[in-house]
Amino acid sequence: MPRLLACPLAFLIVAFLAATSPAQKDASHTEKLKTLNDHFPFYVPQSVQAWDERSDALRRRVLVATGLWPMPDKTPLSPVLHGKVHRDGFTVEKVYFQSLPGHYVTGMLFRPAAENSLGLVDGKRPAVLSPHGHGGRTMRLSDAELAKQLESGGEMFENSGRYPKLARCAHLARMGCVTLIFDMLGYADSQQIDYQTAHRHAKARPEEADRQHPCLYGIDADLNLQSVMGLQTWNAIRALDFLAELPDVDPKRLGVTGGSGGGTQTILLGAIDPRIKVGFPNGMVSTSMQGGCYCENCNYLRIGTGNVELAALFAPKPQGMTAANDWTKAMLDDGFPELQKLYAMLGAPENVMCGDVLRFPHNYNYVTRSMMYPWMAKHLGLPADVPLEEKDFQPLSEDDMKVWNDNHLAPKEVGIPHERKVLAWWKDQSDQKLNALIPDQAVEGEAADQQLAEYRRVVGGAWSVIFDRSLPATEALRVTELDSDTDADVTRYRIEHRDWKTVVDFDVISGSSQSSAGHVVAPVTFARNAARQDASQRDAIAKSVAAKGAAGKTVVVYLSPSIGRGKDSMESEHQQPLIADDRSYSGLTFGYNRPLAVKRFEQLLCVLAHLNHAEPEGALSVVADESSCISSAAAAVVAGDLVDRLDLESRGFRISRVPDYSDQHFVPGAAKYFDLPGLLSLRAPAALTIRGETDHAMELVKKVYAASGAAERLMLE
Repeated sequence: MPRLLACPLAFLIVAFLAATSPAQKDASHTEKLKTLNDHFPFYVPQSVQAWDERSDALRRRVLVATGLWPMPDKTPLSPVLHGKVHRDGFTVEKVYFQSLPGHYVTGMLFRPAAENSLGLVDGKRPAVLSPHGHGGRTMRLSDAELAKQLESGGEMFENSGRYPKLARCAHLARMGCVTLIFDMLGYADSQQIDYQTAHRHAKARPEEADRQHPCLYGIDADLNLQSVMGLQTWNAIRALDFLAELPDVDPKRLGVTGGSGGGTQTILLGAIDPRIKVGFPNGMVSTSMQGGCYCENCNYLRIGTGNVELAALFAPKPQGMTAANDWTKAMLDDGFPELQKLYAMLGAPENVMCGDVLRFPHNYNYVTRSMMYPWMAKHLGLPADVPLEEKDFQPLSEDDMKVWNDNHLAPKEVGIPHERKVLAWWKDQSDQKLNALIPDQAVEGEAADQQLAEYRRVVGGAWSVIFDRSLPATEALRVTELDSDTDADVTRYRIEHRDWKTVVDFDVISGSSQSSAGHVVAPVTFARNAARQDASQRDAIAKSVAAKGAAGKTVVVYLSPSIGRGKDSMESEHQQPLIADDRSYSGLTFGYNRPLAVKRFEQLLCVLAHLNHAEPEGALSVVADESSCISSAAAAVVAGDLVDRLDLESRGFRISRVPDYSDQHFVPGAAKYFDLPGLLSLRAPAALTIRGETDHAMELVKKVYAASGAAERLMLE
C-alpha cells in the first residue's frame, strides 16, 4: 500500500517547478482514457492474505468515492407508516423516513399476512431490502410490452408481470420476508431532487457556479466528493437501518436484491455494510458496461477495479446473479469463473451462483425471480415448505402506491434549495468528524498516540485512495538514454513504466562546484512553444535549486501537462484530459481515470525509484513550487525515507480554488481532506520546509508535526 500514513521517515526533500516537453507530450498521448463501456476484468489474488489486503483497500475506495469516509451521523429516521392494504398472503404499507434532516426516503413495506408463520424465529422474520433500479418502484408495463413478456415466457401472470418490481416484493412477503422497496432519487414520491437532475443532467445549471452555496455537480460538490450516487448509497444504508429496527424483523437475517441500477446499489451496499447476510445483485455484475447513469458513477469508484471485483467484496457470503442478453452476457465465461475461484479460495464455493437467462434481454423477470427466491429462502433460514413458485396478485391502485396525500403532505423544500441544504449538512458532518481527528496538544501519552494514529488512518487513508500508487519496482521501469550534451554536462533520459503506461523524460545536469553525491529532483513545466533545449533555462533551474542549499546532481523532470486524449474543444494543453462525453459530470471521467495531478505523481515516483536504484547511498531531494506542490508532496510521502528532503514553495496554492473539473490541478475530494495542508501533514515526522505560507495557514501541519514529536523538523519561511 502507498505509504500515505506517516511513518518514521528520514530527512526529506524534492524539487518541482512545472511541466512540459514536446517529446514527452507525444509519448503521453498514447494512453487511452477509460470509459464506463470498456472491459473491467477481475484478477483473483494468489492468497487469502492478498485478498484481505486488496478488499480492505477497495472498501475504503467505495466509502471515499461515495463521500462516506468518514460515515455521517445516523440521525433519527422518524419513520411513518400508513395506508395499509391487504392482499392474499401479504400486506402493503406506505413508508417515509428521513435519511438525514429534512431529506425523505419514500417507499412501500411488504409484510407477510398475519396468519403466515413462515420464517418466524422468536417472533421475528428475515427482511429483504429491494432497491428498484431505473423504471421506478411503480413501473407499469404497457399492454404491448406485457403481451411480449407473456409470449416469451419472461412473465407468467398478467398482474405480477405488469408490475415486475412489485411482484418480487409481494412474493418475498408470501415467503415470510418483510420487504422494503424504496424510491431512487427522482422516482415516484422522491421528488425533492427531481428525475432530470438525478438521472438526466446533461448541461451545467447556472446555480452550479455559485461557490458560496454549492449544489450537486458543482465544483465544490466534486471537491468534497458529494454526488447523486453517494446520496443514494446513504439512502440505502438508512433504508437498511429502517428495516433492521422494525420490531418484527430479525436484524441478523437481512438480504438485499435489486436489478439494473438497483443491482448497482446492491453491489455497493454489500461491499460496505456488514449487516447483509445474502445478496442478489442482478443485471450489473459484469466486466462490460458498468452503469451508464449519473446515479451509478462517482469520482474514484472504478479506478483499477470494476463491478465484478466490487461484488466480490461480499465474499464469502452468499451471492447470486444472472447473465442475460445484455452487458452481462459474457459473465459465464468472464467474471463468474473468477468469482467461483475466489469463493473456493475462501472456503465457500457453494456460496456464489450465476443463472443463465441469456435467452432474455436485460431483466428482472419471472424466470430471474424464480432463481432468486430459493437463494433467499436457503440463506435467510426459511423453512423447507416455503412457497418458491410465484403466483399472481391483485394489483395495487395508484392511490395505494402514492406515499404523499392530503394527510401526509409531500415536503415543500425541493430543487436547488434542498440540494444546497443536503450538501451543507453533508459537509458539516465531514468537517466535524475530520476536525475532531486533528491532534490536540493538550492530549498526552497513549491517548495522544491513538489520536494521531486515527488521524493518519482516516485522513491518510483518504489520500491513499486519491494517490493510489506505491513506489514502483525497478524491474517495472524501462530507462533509455536519449542523448547528451557534454559541453553543458547534460544527459537526457526517458523512463517508461511497464504497467502504468507512464512515460517521463528528464535531464541530469551534473553538479560543478558542489558534491555530485545524490540528486536533487526538479520537475519543470515549460510553455507550449518553449525551447526545451534552452541551456539558460536549465542553468536557472540549477541555480534556483542550489540557492535552497541542495547539493548533488540536478534532475530536471519534464512532467507532461496533458496525459491521455482530451476533448477537441480544449484549447489549452494545461487542462485535464476528459472522456468524449457531452454530459457535464466529472465522475464519468474520474470515476475511471486518475486526475492529471495523480499521473504527474506517478511520473515522479518512477523517477525517484530509478534514481534510488542507480545511486542507493546518495541523498535524494525534491524542491517544488506551487505549480506542482500537490504531486510532489504526495510522491515524497509515498517514497518515504528514500527521499531525504522536501522543500516546497507553495505560495498559498490550494486545489479548492480551481474553477472547474477541467483544470489541470483538479483533484476530487481534496478540499474535504484539508487540501494541501492535509497532504503535507502526512509527511510528519520527516523534514519539511514550506515557503510562502503563513503560520495560521499551516496550523494543521504544525499540530500533526508536534503530535509526531517532530516539531523541529518543520520549517516555515
